Amino acid sequence: MPITTCVFDAYGTLFDVTAAARQAASEPDFAALRNDWPQVAEHWRQKQLNYSWLRAVTGAHDDFWQVTQDGLDWALEKTGHDGNTPLRERLLALYWELQSYPEVPEMLQTLKDAGLNTAILSNGSPAMLQGAVDSAGIGGTLDVLLSVETVGVFKPDSRVYDLVGQQFGCSKDEVLFVSSNGWDAGAATGYGFTTAWVNRNSDPVDRLPWSPVHVLKQLDGIPKLAGV
Repeated sequence: MPITTCVFDAYGTLFDVTAAARQAASEPDFAALRNDWPQVAEHWRQKQLNYSWLRAVTGAHDDFWQVTQDGLDWALEKTGHDGNTPLRERLLALYWELQSYPEVPEMLQTLKDAGLNTAILSNGSPAMLQGAVDSAGIGGTLDVLLSVETVGVFKPDSRVYDLVGQQFGCSKDEVLFVSSNGWDAGAATGYGFTTAWVNRNSDPVDRLPWSPVHVLKQLDGIPKLAGV
């Protein structure tokens, strides 16, 4: 079947999750972050993901904003910045204003001009996703923002991937699913989607029962994979 629907993970895929820490570190009020912002960003992201998985397998769901705050609190304590309330508040505020990667607007516009369905499918809460999309100015190139809050469990639970077919009435083999998370792309392959892993850091493939169908360095190759 030809691809009719392109679905994207949000954080780390369309939006640069390191941007909040990088921006804060450049501001005079948060000079304490200048030397270790990459470590803060990395710990924050890893704990954010780890906590989502743990909540999924234990049935202790909470929305992604709570998970994001919990991950940041761990990261700040790990790097010796715990107790710095202004820094915490600034980082959380910046997370609502993440910019997209440079190639994203043109890539999405190309897909829309070709008549494909486009969507985000994310762990993010609806309000978080809307904030990021508005900040990046890409709302006009996305048909819908699909959040795990609809089903109350984080990816890679199959009920999350079910949302795509429910929304668009398409079969699994009509979907190109794109994620910067190797585990997400792998799980979506197992679900039945054609998948593309955006491997910006040249990481090894995750040792899982399934692997991404395609591997790219950035998103400008997505239209070609979609047959555009």
